[in-house]
Amino acid sequence: MKLSARLAVVAAVLATAACAPQTSGTSSSDKDEKTGTLRVWLFQEVNNKPKEQVVDSVLAAFEKAHDDTDVTVEYIPVETRAQRIKAAFNDPKSAPDLIEYGNTDTAGYVKDGGLADITEEFGAWDEAEDTDPTARQSVTVDGKVYGAPYFVGVRALYYRTDVFDELGLGVPKTQAELISTAKEIHTARPGLYGIAVGGAYTYGAMPFIWAHGGELATGKEGSYASAIDSAASRKGIEAYTSLFGDDNCPAAKCAGMGGNDTVTAFAAGKAAMAIGGDFSHAAVEAGKVKGKYAVVPLPGVEAGSIAPAFAGGNNLGVLKSTSHRTLAVDLMKRLASKEAQGALFEGMGFLPTFSDVREQVAAKEAFVKPFVETLAADTKFVPASAAWARIDSSLVLPTMFQEVVSGKKSVAAASADAAKKMNEAFGSAG
Repeated sequence: MKLSARLAVVAAVLATAACAPQTSGTSSSDKDEKTGTLRVWLFQEVNNKPKEQVVDSVLAAFEKAHDDTDVTVEYIPVETRAQRIKAAFNDPKSAPDLIEYGNTDTAGYVKDGGLADITEEFGAWDEAEDTDPTARQSVTVDGKVYGAPYFVGVRALYYRTDVFDELGLGVPKTQAELISTAKEIHTARPGLYGIAVGGAYTYGAMPFIWAHGGELATGKEGSYASAIDSAASRKGIEAYTSLFGDDNCPAAKCAGMGGNDTVTAFAAGKAAMAIGGDFSHAAVEAGKVKGKYAVVPLPGVEAGSIAPAFAGGNNLGVLKSTSHRTLAVDLMKRLASKEAQGALFEGMGFLPTFSDVREQVAAKEAFVKPFVETLAADTKFVPASAAWARIDSSLVLPTMFQEVVSGKKSVAAASADAAKKMNEAFGSAG
């Protein structure tokens, strides 16, 4: 038995993935080999070392339990996941056996025929009964289960306590106060972003849209229409994009930033505030601001309210094309187990998907409180449509934000164009 956990991003594979055609279905393998090498793709995090340590521990136990079996792990950038996974669905010979994927991608990957139906195995897994219902829903399509929830996550407001104390500022209680406070900080401390924001940070922008009463889309499974250009949604877009400029976060620097970029800026001491997840905690603790920050729920429009947060998280799924189905399912359950999720929380701050484990960690760690409060207040999800993967990967919303902050289009024009693109995607999803 040999443990081989590797971090690699292979340029040739990326080049192939970038031009991969859309999939229409992936064939199931007729093999179920009980030995050999399993390939796993997991996401690269801002501070990945603690995650690697948890994974390596799981792999060591897995390989000990399975003679003549080893595992190779490749940590792939989240930003290129769509192209790479699409390419894997198209080319089973080079595809991994097991992948980590965002919960917003489930419906699209199932439609593409890339994920294996593991309903039976999930139902027989004794730990599954304690899975949070929302997390379970994120791996379920048309009543069938296509993976195991890996962690759940919501975002809240990180802020520099030292900066706020020095400038005599109070913690913002409304989004209007958040915007004015950010600009006040940047005026007093020009070397700092008041709040780090990103034109490519879709999930950081969504709470502004939802807090103003806007929606991404309306409808139900199989029938959606974009609502991003509604009057309420436009108010939210205006609020978020008002944070880009020389008075807070210059568009030239911030328009292309994603969520990891904003957290990195905050952790490095370059921003007084940032919208980060519970999963960002480890990266912030490893940065220059350790001991000089706090976290509160992101405020809504009204004082005392909490902005609705995106109910995010990741899942683990077995590819339909695997020739090691039994082994891959076993490894999936080990990586997503209560023990492993507890360790991931300790190392990365990822909230467990098991209700009992989450209650245990919340009782032990104070930093979890604002995220649990956010979960309890109100959370929202993206449209449960296979079209969302296309909308997300084609950067419809980031393009909209970037067009606004660059001055190329008004909020009305940019949101109208985004709505048209979203509706085209919804229509093609069938």
